[in-house]
Amino acid sequence: MKRIGLALISAAFLAGAYLSVLDPVEIAWMPFVMVLATGFVGVAILRRAQGADANATERIESDTQTMQSSLARIVEEVGKLSTGLPEMSVYDLPPAIDKQVVPHLNLFVASRDTLKHAYGLQAFADIMTCYAGGERYLNRVWSCSVDGYIDEAAAYLPRSLEQFKLAKTQLDQLATA
Repeated sequence: MKRIGLALISAAFLAGAYLSVLDPVEIAWMPFVMVLATGFVGVAILRRAQGADANATERIESDTQTMQSSLARIVEEVGKLSTGLPEMSVYDLPPAIDKQVVPHLNLFVASRDTLKHAYGLQAFADIMTCYAGGERYLNRVWSCSVDGYIDEAAAYLPRSLEQFKLAKTQLDQLATA
């Protein structure tokens, strides 16, 4: 179904582009509207196929496990950085974040849409609010440390950890319920 949707969108785009250059002054609106409708049908088919994928039980279970393990690793790695910060050079922190934390952040983000389908929009909003806060603080730590502000980086790293822990707790409670 995804391929059909993408094919319809592509065909509509190409046909629309062709129709728009046939006459330099005037566009044939009736064919253009039909092509536009074809594109909308393609978008609808694509969205429906993506929704069906996200609702698949196996994918929900797999993505939930991926999110739980990713958050656990994020909490672990940010915790290690937080405890090891006094011995670290301020300029060693950004590469450490990039190497140890970012891959787990990316895994979580790739699976996050499943939260809506598995637990509803409110649970999605609650978890993602905490996650986004942790990520925002971690980005602040990264930026501060690149600029050499170790005191500010040290202040925001525990805040980041706390937000990620809260997101993990909320996800774990939903997964075990």
